[in-house]
Amino acid sequence: MAITASQVNDLRKKTGAGMMDCKKALVEADGDMEKAVDFLRKKGQKVAEKRGDNDAKEGLIFAESKGEVGYIIQLNCETDFVAKNEEFQNFVKSILEVGIKNDVDTVDELKKLQYNEKLTVDEKIIEQIGVIGEKLDLTNFAKLSATSVVAYNHPGNQLATLVGLNKSGEPIEEAGRQVAMQVAAMNPISLKKEGITQDVIDREREVGKAQAIEEGKPEELADKIAEGRLNKFFKENTLLSQDFVRDNKLSVEKFLNSVESGLTATDFKRFSLS
Repeated sequence: MAITASQVNDLRKKTGAGMMDCKKALVEADGDMEKAVDFLRKKGQKVAEKRGDNDAKEGLIFAESKGEVGYIIQLNCETDFVAKNEEFQNFVKSILEVGIKNDVDTVDELKKLQYNEKLTVDEKIIEQIGVIGEKLDLTNFAKLSATSVVAYNHPGNQLATLVGLNKSGEPIEEAGRQVAMQVAAMNPISLKKEGITQDVIDREREVGKAQAIEEGKPEELADKIAEGRLNKFFKENTLLSQDFVRDNKLSVEKFLNSVESGLTATDFKRFSLS
């Protein structure tokens, strides 16, 4: 049967596939819209199987705050060309909105949600693999709750952060944005030293001791030197103890206290492609 431009356009709006792919799908489906959608989904599955071993190191990251809760998502693709495409950016944001609407915590929960009446998020991603022709991988999704949550999206959307605070208000939100930018720039591994695992602490202590001995320090002093280096590690890698990037005379903790007494960060999330 003859396929009209209107049918092709309707399928394109429904799936995001290219005009020629939509026309081919409709021809294969004898003009049946639902069968054409299935054809594109199957094509996506085949492409996904072929490209399963490919590296998907590019992609997009978006964070969004809803006042007392924030969400952050990472969808990887193979090339920067795809990542910069507006339709791909809108697709990532649409998945983020599904997560926000359903208030989920993890990437596994998100993949199982309905993207639309017919497809789950996971199935929609497979469909888009066929449309785009690259491996796509929903690698990360997280939720953060606090009295107030601030989101920061770094230009280029390859890095984003969320920061939770124990108070709310306009000056506090701006302070939270500064700390969210700090998280982006300085990549802390924990809020404070109590959040660092014992395995990491033991490793840093052993490395510090070994370095001291290699530098020719007396063995009886190596443990003391290692403890000093461990304390430096805590200061450089825990958010509240880090030097505040806009005023290194202050720690992040002291900066927040200077905005309002008792103000502190309660948690953070950071996703980055690099």
